[in-house]
Amino acid sequence: MADVTIRGAGIFGLSIAWACLSRGAKVRVVDPYGPGAGSSGGVVGALAPHVPENWNSKKAFQFDSLIMAEGFWRGVEAAGGISSGYGRTGRLQPIADAHALELAQGRAETAVDLWQGHATWEVIPAAKAGGWAPHSPSGFLIHDTLTARLHPRRACAALVAAITAKGGEIVPEATDEGRMLWATGIADLETINTIRPRMFGAGVKGQGASLKVDMELTFAPQLFADTVHIVPHADGTIAIGSTSERDYDDPKSTDNQLDIVIERALAAVPALKGAEVVDRWAGVRPRSRSRAPVLGDHPIHRGQYIANGGFKIGFGMAPKVAEVMTDLLLEDVDQIPEDFRPEASF
Repeated sequence: MADVTIRGAGIFGLSIAWACLSRGAKVRVVDPYGPGAGSSGGVVGALAPHVPENWNSKKAFQFDSLIMAEGFWRGVEAAGGISSGYGRTGRLQPIADAHALELAQGRAETAVDLWQGHATWEVIPAAKAGGWAPHSPSGFLIHDTLTARLHPRRACAALVAAITAKGGEIVPEATDEGRMLWATGIADLETINTIRPRMFGAGVKGQGASLKVDMELTFAPQLFADTVHIVPHADGTIAIGSTSERDYDDPKSTDNQLDIVIERALAAVPALKGAEVVDRWAGVRPRSRSRAPVLGDHPIHRGQYIANGGFKIGFGMAPKVAEVMTDLLLEDVDQIPEDFRPEASF
């Protein structure tokens, strides 16, 4: 008998399963399509914080999760023997003009208080960053040390290995046993939409790509330039992404919209000239109406729970989501922020 049954083997479902197993629970994960089959099977993996200003519960939750991430992923890797590709490598962002420079300098001051000495946000001359730096019209860059990266597919595989090693089950079909959690992404959002009078959430398609370049960038900081994430991974690839498409015909096809993203990345970062595209990916990410993760009592399954809506920030939020949902599932301790509760999305 399982103490906890989790439907959905994406990043939220797998992370919560691992956290529950780590506290001694018997856990079964159920997903007919297999682990990481949906939006969690992407290529980008940018674990990037919000700007350090106008602090709120969402930013504080994300900050806590990013600080927890290294210990979380090291524990997963130690248990299962598979690397997640995690690395807190930081991030560089170009500064467009004098106004943006003033904003960035102000955020450097607020980061001192809000980030509590765990990480820094600073303005540096672009020349200091070397040949990997993106083009910056102002001649300056934002450099933060909180941003990290992992490879989504490898991270899911690492969680599967850790869960299995700990005695958990991941199966395509099973009956409900114990506490029930739904982490099925867009499928659950669409079901809730059909029952509730107001839209609860929707899918947003994203396209990304992996590139190879003839230079060593494994531990280089990731870049955010011209609205594009450019993420060097531990396997030697450079991830580029992504689009945000509310209207689409084929959820898994890539097209000229991805080509445009790649072109913007190549234009922003001279070091990418001549890069070879080795993988193209597309998937639909679950976005709640509130844009925050949805955690807590399931809106339509009485006595059961939900963890959904990790739109763009799911991997970064996963360690903290796993902690608070495990508190709720195993100990009936509710530490979920009000903005994350399902009612916030109605």
